[in-house]
Amino acid sequence: MSSPVSALLAPLFSIILPVFGLIFAGYACRKLDKLGPAAASELNRFVVYLALPALLFDTMAKTPLAMLDQPAFIAVFGIGSAAVFAMTLGVRRMQSRSLADASIDGLNAAYPNTGFVGLPLCLLAFGKEGLAPAVIATILTVCVLFGVAIVLIELGLQTEKHIGATLWRVAKSLGKNPLLVAPVAGALFNASGLTVPQGGETLIKLLGGAASPCALVALGLFLGAKGEAHDARTTGVLVALKLIAQPLLTWWLAVHVFPLPALWAKTAVILSALPTGTGPFMLAEFYRRDGSVTSSTILFSTVLSLITVTLCLAVML
Repeated sequence: MSSPVSALLAPLFSIILPVFGLIFAGYACRKLDKLGPAAASELNRFVVYLALPALLFDTMAKTPLAMLDQPAFIAVFGIGSAAVFAMTLGVRRMQSRSLADASIDGLNAAYPNTGFVGLPLCLLAFGKEGLAPAVIATILTVCVLFGVAIVLIELGLQTEKHIGATLWRVAKSLGKNPLLVAPVAGALFNASGLTVPQGGETLIKLLGGAASPCALVALGLFLGAKGEAHDARTTGVLVALKLIAQPLLTWWLAVHVFPLPALWAKTAVILSALPTGTGPFMLAEFYRRDGSVTSSTILFSTVLSLITVTLCLAVML
């Protein structure tokens, strides 16, 4: 194993292990009955209505618009994510999954943990030059891909048969959804040239900083409460799509379709190889869908990513 990769192994573990620690903290609190059966849902609602919207607003309000002017990278990472999402969605629909549940499964297969794992990992691997692609990938994942999934879930949950009434109800639901309103508001605020007052910025930072830890604890609480066995076959397929299919497709796009500079190609592949983030679990809990496959996919993809991301780093560096 090359020296640069060896030097990254310890930091990689130090990035991944806190993820396990937070999941285990929630798991232990539920098993020991220190937090009740409603804790996972209530903590997740805090993330959805307060913490994550603050983080999304802050990200969009603070990201220089010039940084986002990377059409080739956006195409490579975006098409890689979208293709895996669409393929999973289509297959699950053919297997008679509802549109809402199939959309969450699509996220399970295509939603990399770019924020909690990707940003620090790219900083360690590539220095400050690795932050720009990591930020773009995070915006594409938590704003665009996440937003598309929310629209599809809302469409799937509507019971109106008249298309006009259905679209109106979906539009009203989306207009009240903080996970869509927050990034749009942040982008508009960014474009306006205004700055957030110091007190408001501190409030947003405090709330936004709680998003990932609370989501991981909520995931642990859910794992500690569920008694049924997860669908091992479905979980295995989703994990394979996330850790193998998505980075291979992204590599092909970065090298053969939209030739990227070396650093941007490497970061695109590594970011796409990251384990499933907590976003799908947030939506499963928020919309009261079965979260067993989602929680298992996040857990096992995170465990196995210690091997797959290390191999990816060995090839890329």
